[in-house]
Amino acid sequence: MRAWQVEGEWGIDHLKMVEVEARKPGAGEVLIRMRAASVNYRDLLTVQGMGGTRRLPLVPFSDGAGEVISVGEGVSRVKVGDRVCPMFFEGWIDGRPDAAKRSRPLGGPLPGVLQEQFVAKAEAVSPIPKGWTFEEAATLPCAGLTAWRALMVEGELKAGETVLVQGTGGVSIFALQFAKMAGAKVIVTSSSDDKLSRAKALGADGTINYKTHPEWAKAAQELTGGAGVDHVVEVGGAGTLNQSLEAAKVGGRIEVIGVLSGFSQQIAMPTLFGKNLRMIGLSVGSREMFEQMVAAIDKAGMKPVIDRTFAFDQVPDALRCMKGAGHLGKICVRY
Repeated sequence: MRAWQVEGEWGIDHLKMVEVEARKPGAGEVLIRMRAASVNYRDLLTVQGMGGTRRLPLVPFSDGAGEVISVGEGVSRVKVGDRVCPMFFEGWIDGRPDAAKRSRPLGGPLPGVLQEQFVAKAEAVSPIPKGWTFEEAATLPCAGLTAWRALMVEGELKAGETVLVQGTGGVSIFALQFAKMAGAKVIVTSSSDDKLSRAKALGADGTINYKTHPEWAKAAQELTGGAGVDHVVEVGGAGTLNQSLEAAKVGGRIEVIGVLSGFSQQIAMPTLFGKNLRMIGLSVGSREMFEQMVAAIDKAGMKPVIDRTFAFDQVPDALRCMKGAGHLGKICVRY
């Protein structure tokens, strides 16, 4: 079967398509014919050697979808023909996170989904939303679930509250969609007026161009009548965190899920404790959360936003598209 591997040294130019031997599922495992994958910023970092300690060669990418074509001994929760996504963390089934549950993500250190046949633990796969294509479903395990956990699990989002989402990448657009599903108001920031216009078409109640309004927290305060926002989905990191603290209302929440603008920043501590803010860092979620998210999607009839889909032999181009940051929503790969 065909697979993509980073070989020799890190970098997009060292990502090679290879022929590898497919293996049969063992006890408690399933074999999935992968049909689609999606690109996350983490995948770009990993391929470039910036995603932590990894060993080469490595099959990258954590997020994919396909159909079960074989099951191992003792498997009963899924069957041949089921359309499923492998979970990002194979060991996080339910409950709160701990070191063991989060220790084995796909796409590094575990082999990722950029292979035509993928063996997964039966407990670590879950059915995709009804009526969704494989490309649509492949957007969920990391980006979709991170946004869901940020707002609906950790944030306990309520109708009428206001959410500020930074940018228009995969997590941010999912956060916009989930917030609107919950009856919340949404403010979107971006450096592109075109993307802000598209975000409005998706339901954004307010938009801020942070190039023309570098002190965008003030603009967010103005859009909320001076109160501030209830939630900030913080994807920037060092370059945006203090603005997020300023944009939040007293008693608001900052859900930190990304580091697009840097890894470290001095925090305005008086703002943090003076406003009694709650700030949590989070990444992805459990299979139980995934299943709750899919149930809500099925009920609402929601569909993800896919900017562009590449063929399986164009994976390096998909990563360069992610690196260029010109997309809105998700970038997918069709096998």
